[in-house]
Parts: sequence; C-alpha cells; structure tokens
Amino acid sequence: MVMAMKRDYREMLERAYAELPQQVEAYERFTVPRPDVRQVGRRRTVIMNFKEIADELRRDPEHLLKFLSGEMATLATFDGTRAVFQGRFGYDTIRNLLEIYTEKYVVCPVCKRPDTRIVREKRLWFLQCEACGARSSIGTS
Repeated sequence: MVMAMKRDYREMLERAYAELPQQVEAYERFTVPRPDVRQVGRRRTVIMNFKEIADELRRDPEHLLKFLSGEMATLATFDGTRAVFQGRFGYDTIRNLLEIYTEKYVVCPVCKRPDTRIVREKRLWFLQCEACGARSSIGTS
C-alpha cells in the first residue's frame, strides 16, 4: 500500500513538472511603463504610448482600453498606437489605473511575477502564471 502511494505521488510529481513551462523569462523588478498623457483641446485625453504600454504588459490593447474606459466611465478609441479618451484625465489618474490593472490582470497573486496570460474556459476567465503554474480566477474581463 505504501509502495503504491509513493509511486502515485512520483507520477503526479512528474506530471506536474511536465506541465511547467520550459523557460521562464528573466526576472527583473517589474515596473509599469510611464504613460505619455496629453490633453487635446478641452475634452480629450490621449495616451500617446498606449500600444507600447500594452506590449510591455503583454496584454491585448483592446482589453486594457476596455478596463480604462470602464474605470473612467468614458468613451475611448484605440487607433493602433495611441488611445483617445473623452474627457480630461490627469497623469496621476491614468498612472493609478494602470497600477490597478497590472495588479489585477498582469501580476501573479501567488509568486508576484508578471509572467502571466489571461485564459478563458467556458464562461470563466483565469490568470495563468507561466512562472509558478498558479491559476487564479479574475472574473469577467
């Protein structure tokens, strides 16, 4: 009985190791990129380096745009490199929202690394960590 349990444990351990990614990106202190925020006219705010920020966070720009426009309760458009928001929003507001987004949708809650991706299974969304293998529910995205 004990021998069978040891064998089962070893098989489960080997299966777990097989599911871990082969290579994890080098880890350096992760920082959210600084947004280049500009006011255009009286009623528009533009993030000039929006695509660059989304790329650095390894997230779809449309997902990031949807989050920001929802949090700011305004309309927004993405034109390929920059995001345009209806209304005036300061640098600090956008910076804080990017930090919140990063905490919720980028950084693994278990190992605190940014090596994650968003996966969908049926109607549920998960944050799948490629570094430690953790999987966390993130609600709707």
